Amino acid sequence: MSVEVERKFVCDADTQKTLEGIGAVCVGQRQFHDQYFDTPDFQLTLSDMWLRKRKGCWELKCPTTTVCGSEETSGEQPKGEALCTRYKEITNLPEIQQRVKEVVKHNCEEGESACQPAEKVIEEEGKSGGSSQEDESWLSRLNLTCFAEFTTLRCSFTLEEEGVQIDLDQADFGYHVGEIEVLVPEGEEVQSALERIERTARKLGLTGDQRVQGKMNIYLQRNRPEHYAKLLSAHVL
Repeated sequence: MSVEVERKFVCDADTQKTLEGIGAVCVGQRQFHDQYFDTPDFQLTLSDMWLRKRKGCWELKCPTTTVCGSEETSGEQPKGEALCTRYKEITNLPEIQQRVKEVVKHNCEEGESACQPAEKVIEEEGKSGGSSQEDESWLSRLNLTCFAEFTTLRCSFTLEEEGVQIDLDQADFGYHVGEIEVLVPEGEEVQSALERIERTARKLGLTGDQRVQGKMNIYLQRNRPEHYAKLLSAHVL
């Protein structure tokens, strides 16, 4: 597992020239299709947990302030740090399933929705020999459905002197956004990653003290306004 530290920024037609001007090197362009899953009453995303399927592989992202269930302290943040997000990335499918079950089970115990007990899901998976990337029956057993689906064209750059990756994304629903990203192994201090991102942002001439909205924010605003409103009310977005 790793922790993704990231800052989003507004990009335009001149961004690529700016990147080349500070010594960033283009490492390629690719296109990928994302599907995001949640329960009908948004149990995962209201916990700021994002279950995604990309190119046949599953990933669960959850903030380091909760580390998927274990609390971490987080005090007052400097302005540059407040513009960054920090998410733990889990790519091991059995662990993803267990984390999701814990959230669904907890909410069911509080009476928020009627759902199948997590223990029953575990038992059924044991009978079937466990889950694989191809076996998606666990989604229906946990009442998970796709709530967002879009394709992104991404052009990626590396700035070797800072050890960061910069992605320029074009979503198929008409939104462009840039991302400065550093991946830190789990358990390591993220402070150096935050400092590298801040230096890169200064080199790019980024100003402003408001977080730039990501693709998911804009997608939900345009296509799932009720879902978006609930996440705003819960201070997830």
